[in-house]
Amino acid sequence: MDIHKEIDTRGLNCPLPILKAKKALADMASGQLLRVRATDSGSLRDFQAFAKQTGNELVEQQTAGDEYIHVLRRR
Repeated sequence: MDIHKEIDTRGLNCPLPILKAKKALADMASGQLLRVRATDSGSLRDFQAFAKQTGNELVEQQTAGDEYIHVLRRR
């Protein structure tokens, strides 16, 4: 997977990971991929809802220990 931008939101709670992702996506071209690293367990459902509401594609979600990794494709 060719990730174009990655942001680290570890240690931040809702809604900060979503807000930082929204800001990062605004600076990206259509089709580019954003990886978000988070430690907030609520981010799993938050990013699912965010993708549905914004039209950005949630390509992947992974759990690695206490870390949650989300990959979004810019619409």
